[in-house]
Amino acid sequence: MDNVFIDPATGCDLVSENSEEGGETSWLKGGSGETFEVVNGIANLVFPKELAEQDQEACAFYDGRADQYDDTLHLTFVTHGLDENETRHSFIEKLNLKESSKVLEIACGTGRDSVLIADLLGEGGELHLQDLSSDMMRRCHDKLKDHEAVQSFALANAVHLPYRDNYFDAVYSFGALGEFSDQARALREMARVTRPGGKVVVGDESVPVWLRDTEYYGILKETNPMFAAEVPLQHLPVETRNTRIHYVIGQAFYLIEFEVGEGEPTANFDFPIPGARGGTYRSRYEGKLEGVTKETRELAWKAVGESGGDMHSWLDNVVRAAATESLKSGERTDQLERH
Repeated sequence: MDNVFIDPATGCDLVSENSEEGGETSWLKGGSGETFEVVNGIANLVFPKELAEQDQEACAFYDGRADQYDDTLHLTFVTHGLDENETRHSFIEKLNLKESSKVLEIACGTGRDSVLIADLLGEGGELHLQDLSSDMMRRCHDKLKDHEAVQSFALANAVHLPYRDNYFDAVYSFGALGEFSDQARALREMARVTRPGGKVVVGDESVPVWLRDTEYYGILKETNPMFAAEVPLQHLPVETRNTRIHYVIGQAFYLIEFEVGEGEPTANFDFPIPGARGGTYRSRYEGKLEGVTKETRELAWKAVGESGGDMHSWLDNVVRAAATESLKSGERTDQLERH
């Protein structure tokens, strides 16, 4: 496997370098001298060093709680009468994984989804695991350090992912997006590291708007205010294609799945539109002029009707001819003034 890591600040490739003393510590180094520590197989690629307040708070919340969190998380599924593994598998299935897929899990937590993803991968498959919390990553690392599909563990900021462009076939993250300090940038980063045609599946708490007047919602929100969060559709990147939104786990969580495209969508905006108005989608967008009086507009439509053509063609010809003649008259005036 090639080194998948880049410097999260500069985007430059990093190379592995063993510690001179040997042992459990090694380094990742960039061309400009940047150095990142790797301890017990976990790379520390957190950037920036001074995290945004929301990210700091998230780290502080999970610090020292990973074991308790892992022991009680199943209660979320018990509450809604669901089998946890079956439910998680139904989310992961949306990634359309093959045995050879290269997968990144963002905010992997204690690895409850990670184990299921890793077991789906075979020869040539890679699973890379990222989280911002060192305590959560510790627990995940303990579970998966010997799994042959797992290729890397990284402490990193989801807003500044330390991975190469277009490397992954699939990116997955469930249960943390609402805690990221910049959801829009995090989603753009997910698209950046995914190859065109690859899948992104991401989800978190959010009770849908049609349930916001129910006791059901009130009870959930009392326990966890995150259930009041909105689905961050406005933050999806322009590369998003074939988007689907699901409400899952008792309709208390959302799941967004999309394919990654290249740039914004494209369309044919240049074919002539039939009808009296005429023109193309592009000419109607790009060719707008200042408004005329009501009387002038009525005269124009009368002239178009008598010409048997359409408004776009008639107006384009009239404006072009008038503008050309005006410019020629200006040139002639300039020439007379010079003489």
